[in-house]
Amino acid sequence: MDSRPNSTPIALNVAARPLVVAAAVVLLLGHGLLSARAQQAPLPPPAVEEVKAYETFRAWFGSQPPEVQKADDAVVFQRYADLLQSQGQSAQQAASTIDLLRRLGDRAEIERWNRILTAPKPAFNTSPNAFLVAMTAGVKPGRSLDVGMGQGRNTIYLAQQGWDSVGFDPADRAVAAAQERAKSLGVKITATVARDADFDWGVSQWDLIVLSYVGAREYVDEVIRALRPGGMVVVEAFHRDATKSGPIGSGVVFETNELLRLFAALRVVRYEDADAVGDFGQQATRVVRLAAVKP
Repeated sequence: MDSRPNSTPIALNVAARPLVVAAAVVLLLGHGLLSARAQQAPLPPPAVEEVKAYETFRAWFGSQPPEVQKADDAVVFQRYADLLQSQGQSAQQAASTIDLLRRLGDRAEIERWNRILTAPKPAFNTSPNAFLVAMTAGVKPGRSLDVGMGQGRNTIYLAQQGWDSVGFDPADRAVAAAQERAKSLGVKITATVARDADFDWGVSQWDLIVLSYVGAREYVDEVIRALRPGGMVVVEAFHRDATKSGPIGSGVVFETNELLRLFAALRVVRYEDADAVGDFGQQATRVVRLAAVKP
């Protein structure tokens, strides 16, 4: 589910799970390239040619510097149209491609994540996030929220530990897979197909909020408002240095100590800036982690 997009039809700031390019393989790991706040009416999956156009655009967008990724849609689309024309497309052809990308909305992104998160051989860590496991060890279970729950690896783990475990994600087939797995394991979760803007975070509702490779900047206000006093937020994402080996969506990339500044209103329990294997991409890289408690 990079800074969470604004109310425009297709805000291009990658928000949830990053875009990682490794060697010759492009592993795209971000729900939010297209607006996660777009209209939620169900639509059919994109056609093959639409997917191809979207993937080409997405790869280009993920390779752009942060200032481009953070620009508004008009700027991004103009840059892309200029690129298409420099590659030999006519102005009319480029305009047609841009129109297609706008009309796709977030359908292509949701379908991408449905495919990735329900793949027979997942290209991501399907075990619960290790930092989350460490930070909740010995903590009395309460009510937890897993933002961008994907196929439920963290949501299910928390339920197994006795938490009243809730999660949401716009990828409907991934959420269904999480529900099915939870049922097979005999644990109860509450899993909702929803975008962040459509989900009711509530006020003082949660003892734990999990932001595992789904961003953080766009959620600070919601997290602080939604946590109960004494409740904890657990965050893991990439450090800016991780982008040296390939492009990563800016929503899951943070500068040194940025998470500390973002959650300055909370009491920091633990902060890490470490070399590790990222849950998405599963390569040695630099990650940042934060656990902080609401006073």
